[in-house]
Amino acid sequence: MKSPAPTFATLLETAHTLADLSGAVILRRFRRPIAVEDKGSALGFDPVTAADRDAERVISRYLQSNHPSHSVVGEEHGSRAGDGSSTLRWLIDPIDGTKAFIMGSPLWGTLIGLLDSEAPVLGLMNQPFTGERVWTSRSATHWRTADGRTRRVRTRACPKLQHAILTTTSPNLIGEEDRKKFFEIAGRARLTRYGGDCYGYCLLAGGHTDLLIETGLKPHDVAALIPIIERAGGRITTWEGEPATNGGRIVAAGDPALHEQVLKILSR
Repeated sequence: MKSPAPTFATLLETAHTLADLSGAVILRRFRRPIAVEDKGSALGFDPVTAADRDAERVISRYLQSNHPSHSVVGEEHGSRAGDGSSTLRWLIDPIDGTKAFIMGSPLWGTLIGLLDSEAPVLGLMNQPFTGERVWTSRSATHWRTADGRTRRVRTRACPKLQHAILTTTSPNLIGEEDRKKFFEIAGRARLTRYGGDCYGYCLLAGGHTDLLIETGLKPHDVAALIPIIERAGGRITTWEGEPATNGGRIVAAGDPALHEQVLKILSR
């Protein structure tokens, strides 16, 4: 028998609590000497630190104590099934942008996503060093800035690729064949910039950029970002136009018309 579903307000409060708890853990280690382990990947250096692992651990413990029926999927400690009475599943990336973290750059964040089966319920990105936080209500995306003010954010209109600002974390993370399509699009865009990880998706949701293309994402890399972009008015899918929930090759655009234009290039 399924347990009674918590209210959206309760779930959002939980997400904010997880951000507060993990942020405190991470900040104790940011811009300080820290051991770095290379997990290794097909695309090269893939770092992880005690900050990643400790932050995910504190999140997992809180969910175990307060929502034992919920499943949890984390980048560093793997999955924990709930008791079978709930279809809710938390997807956690404790530090999305560990490479930026270990070099002292603030372009990283903690991603907290919640799915009901495969449907996004809410998403939150926390940047504790700058004090910024981006999250979703039921139908909108909100940004708390460093001065503590919160405002609703929207993507901006940009229906044509030649007017678009394009970003990706790094073209080196895009496979050789896919890179050809990326650079075809980059050659037609107004401006292309690199870096940002999850912060880049939030900039798109906030109406500061227009297009973001990446490959090789895992579900925990993108689950929180799907509602953040969609409830701000944008679109995010795989290159084939399928739901982005399972990661893979991802394209996000602030303007649905731009997304459709770019999707035709990527999917051919």
